[in-house]
Amino acid sequence: MNFIHLAALAANRPKGGKNMKKYEIMYIIRPNLEDGVRNALIEEFSKILIDFKSENLKVNEWGIKDLAYEIADSKKGYYVIINVEAPVEAINELDRVMKIRENVIRHIVIARDEK
Repeated sequence: MNFIHLAALAANRPKGGKNMKKYEIMYIIRPNLEDGVRNALIEEFSKILIDFKSENLKVNEWGIKDLAYEIADSKKGYYVIINVEAPVEAINELDRVMKIRENVIRHIVIARDEK
């Protein structure tokens, strides 16, 4: 994709508004990544949400924790929690990108109640 095409895609993205829902997103990154690579990955995921005009973005890094069971030859993982109000398109794009990133060993997206 060239730059002009990316700019056109960004211009057509939702601008927030009434279709926003609250979400909690948890993902686990491979524990053996260098700090710079890990921070770039966390920043990439946050940028996806920001590009879709999400609101109240809060990223909470829990750090390296033991996994309940071994995943992808790892017994530990770097946990990150995101709380955000976002349009469903932002969540769909984030989910798509997380599925193809090899350094993300698990992720889950939970829609929060409006109560």
